[in-house]
Amino acid sequence: MRERGDGSYEEFFAPISMHGPSGFSDPPRPFVLRSGELDGKRFDEGERFEFVVHLFASRWLKALSESMRGIAGTVLRAADVEEVGIPLNPGPEPVSLVRVEFLTPTELKHAGHTVDRPEFSIVAPRIRDRVSTLRQLYGEGPLELDFAGFGERAAKIVMTQCDFHRVEAQRRSGSTGQVHPLGGYIGEATYAGDLAEFVPYLRAAEWTGVGRQTSWGKGAIRVSVLDPATR
Repeated sequence: MRERGDGSYEEFFAPISMHGPSGFSDPPRPFVLRSGELDGKRFDEGERFEFVVHLFASRWLKALSESMRGIAGTVLRAADVEEVGIPLNPGPEPVSLVRVEFLTPTELKHAGHTVDRPEFSIVAPRIRDRVSTLRQLYGEGPLELDFAGFGERAAKIVMTQCDFHRVEAQRRSGSTGQVHPLGGYIGEATYAGDLAEFVPYLRAAEWTGVGRQTSWGKGAIRVSVLDPATR
């Protein structure tokens, strides 16, 4: 991926990794779309619209502009760019309670099956793996982290509340006409335990998303650190 960088439509939306991690012949895309406010809307020729894209390397801004020309003559007229860095080191203060809101359909898998409850022992490792893979493909390299130890500590976090329900959604490919399911679970969950080391990863997932098909808007989350005294 790093060696090509030609900004083509195919590279941006359908990359083929020659150098990524084993098993990623179809690697994560270098972007996440945040365009839910456009759902169900139609635009006349020449009409302008706005949407948000999270890019995982600044060089992909040019690729985004070039790729837009491949979408029914769309032209990127202007872009407001903000560079955001998420430190993954825990802060100095202890954290014992967090709420995670799953804002768009989220599909988490464990042992090959889609789960219907966002246990922290599943959510945290999925975020860890996604962040590490994005770093390896588009950034500074994979995380230097004890992956097994991270997972063991995540398994000690308790889910104290959960309101998680299935919704169905789909998208239609403009090039092939195929319909792709985009369903998943939305809702929120509250987690308790020694959470300080996990909060930076949850913050990162607000940008990267978590679970399957995140590039197309699934798996968007919002994280709130709670005060146990005010529960």
